[in-house]
Amino acid sequence: MGCFNRASKTLKSSKYVSLLYPSSKVAQFSSVFRANPVCSRLRLPYFGWSTHSFCSHSRQYSKETTSVDLTQYPPENIRNFSIIAHVDHGKSTLADRLLELTGTIKRGHGQPQYLDKLQVERERGITVKAQTATMFHSHNFHGTDTSFLLNLIDTPGHVDFSYEVSRSLAACQGALLVVDAAQGVQAQTVANFYLAFESNLSIIPVINKIDQPTADPDRIKAQLKSMFDLDPSDALLTSAKTGQGLEQVLPAVIERIPRPPGKSCSPLRMLLLDSYYDEYKGVICHVAVVDGALHKGDKILSAATGQAYDVLDVGFMHPELMPTGVLLTGQVGYVVSGMRSTKEARVGDTLYHSRSTVEPLPGFKPVKHMVFSGLYPADGSDFEALNHAIERLTCNDASVSVSKESSTALGMGFRCGFLGLLHMDVFHQRLEQEYDAHVISTVPTVPYIFEYSDGSKLQVQNPAALPSNPKQRVTACWEPTVTATIIIPSEYVGPVITLCSERRGEQLEYSFIDSQRAFMKYRLPLREIVVDFYNELKSITSGYASFDYEDADYQASDLVKLDILLNGQPVDAMATIIHKLKAQRVGRELVEKLKKFIDRQMFEITVQAAIGSKIIARET
Repeated sequence: MGCFNRASKTLKSSKYVSLLYPSSKVAQFSSVFRANPVCSRLRLPYFGWSTHSFCSHSRQYSKETTSVDLTQYPPENIRNFSIIAHVDHGKSTLADRLLELTGTIKRGHGQPQYLDKLQVERERGITVKAQTATMFHSHNFHGTDTSFLLNLIDTPGHVDFSYEVSRSLAACQGALLVVDAAQGVQAQTVANFYLAFESNLSIIPVINKIDQPTADPDRIKAQLKSMFDLDPSDALLTSAKTGQGLEQVLPAVIERIPRPPGKSCSPLRMLLLDSYYDEYKGVICHVAVVDGALHKGDKILSAATGQAYDVLDVGFMHPELMPTGVLLTGQVGYVVSGMRSTKEARVGDTLYHSRSTVEPLPGFKPVKHMVFSGLYPADGSDFEALNHAIERLTCNDASVSVSKESSTALGMGFRCGFLGLLHMDVFHQRLEQEYDAHVISTVPTVPYIFEYSDGSKLQVQNPAALPSNPKQRVTACWEPTVTATIIIPSEYVGPVITLCSERRGEQLEYSFIDSQRAFMKYRLPLREIVVDFYNELKSITSGYASFDYEDADYQASDLVKLDILLNGQPVDAMATIIHKLKAQRVGRELVEKLKKFIDRQMFEITVQAAIGSKIIARET
């Protein structure tokens, strides 16, 4: 303990620290020092100062933790695979069982769905962020007992997070396609299968939840054959809940999934898969080493930004961070390189040694924002607190775009771009849970393009930014569309076709998977699905429909701006852009709703809906 007391005295007396921090902070630091007997993990905030100089125990500690010798695992003894499925088909539970089977976590210790770390994930029972874990497993391979290193990536199942799935698949050579034995193939199963198929991965079908009374594995095998042309005899029958059939999963992974293709003698090339911010270590990057080897102390360069970094720590997730000092060809792990913000860690970037020149790896498509919404503090004086909360949250969720905006009705706020409606919902929930921020959000909108008679084009994300009576005449408007996949029981086909045609949909494909389920493909305007399409679809099909979409091109459309006026004054936060045919009906509905919600006053308030200078609906 002596060296800790000396360290804290040194800290207190240090004139540098007293210049940089108020005395309360210094006291806080020294209390942290006394409370932490293992100081090798501790980094002082903001400066990344290591406390190795204070204490020699840290060196002994780091030797104890790196008991795994990674040089025993050449690329032929490594398998990288991910688990893909429709939402709620049992991916995270299967991941738990595989971690228990390989002794990575103890059975019954820790929480169920061990890899779902966020409170939002635990409450909703969904996976939002892809998580990685390294496992070790012995298997009799070609007659000899060999130890294998298996990297498992658990991916989200929801359509909004398919970006996370495509990143995870880039680090893998194979995938377990999990299908619920009662529900069968659903929309996201189809989308994730094609993501894996386009990446040329070996696909192992796993039919999960066979312990359920309504399970029908033979019907599911027939669906896999008709939809994806997968051999029914290759499917593994398992129940992640009871553990039935799990002993055949890891041998199948080792025998059917190929080894990583990299060359250990080539210069280092790493693919950056993900990053998150840690209070003490700074930015922690998840990487896949494609060629060569990475050692602690190396100097690396980013191909995207050209910036150089020192490798301060390197290791793998087991499933918590485990420092090893080295990562070899084909291995997936983490790197701490002293990056200050996750903006520097561009997903899909290639990292390589500073002394070498390499061909960058093919990255990922840049993330595309589908839904935009305004976020304002519920109390105008909380703007700074909300700004701080959003900055902290976007450190860990780089797929949100944020820009400041102001509204005459709501004051200062932010315009945020999201990947979809669930993504927006999860972002709001995390703001409230993790940062106690209370926000008002405006109606979600999509980006439109308007062309004027003088040939200029304007892209509009916020309807209030579109002038109501422009100097130039609008000659053309375009709105984004999506290709939607809908899988439903065949008795609901009629109502679903009616719903899609009401929403200005165009049918692209219609077929039957088997005698009970229909598969439909529609082209729909994104504006029509962002608000309540999914809820409507679920209610008319008694919850049996599954829905997935991917973005398509912009299409020409007849759009107008609908303004809401209170006592003749437009309220910018309530402006919307809408199709001309629906403007009258929507205007009337909005005005009637506002009449109910606005409190009675001692004088008349006129509530009007207007297109340009033409009033289309009014209530008093």
